[in-house]
Formats: sequence, C-alpha cells, structure tokens
Amino acid sequence: MKIELFGQPYTFRTESEMKQAQAAAEYLVKEVARVESQHEKKYAKLGQLTIMILTALNIANDNMQLKQTQLSFLDDLSKRSDQLIRRIERYVQ
Repeated sequence: MKIELFGQPYTFRTESEMKQAQAAAEYLVKEVARVESQHEKKYAKLGQLTIMILTALNIANDNMQLKQTQLSFLDDLSKRSDQLIRRIERYVQ
C-alpha cells in the first residue's frame, strides 16, 4: 500500500484487508492536512514530526471518545435489557 505525506511517498505492507488499510491511510493523510492547515496560520510552519505527533494525538483522542461512547451505550443497553427482562418475568409468572 502506498500513501503520500508531506510530498513524500511511503510504501507499507498490511495484514488487514486492503480496502480497510486504504481507508485508514486516506484518513491519516486527511488528518495530517487538517492539522497542518490549522497550525500554519497560528505559528510559523511546524515541523513534520510535530504535525505527525499532533495528528496522532487527535486520532487517539477521537478513538478514546468513541470507546467511551460505545461503553456508555453498552452500559445503557444492558440496564434497559435488565429492566425489560424483569418486566417480562413479572408478567409471565
């Protein structure tokens, strides 16, 4: 798989499905461009490593928020399921 960052091509091997790997690579390229454009106006041009670290932190934060949302959803689903089961058991008995 190939991607281009900062005008330089990179080639990687992937163990995941090519379509999924390509989507992840495209997301990374998009996020790097977003971070770069956000910071070029505020500061002197940031170095590539700094941009990559900021991008990684943004992606990690998004991932953690999604996990928390998923955990909250599963907890809520579990509570509602328990309530439904108790109601059904009351009517069945």
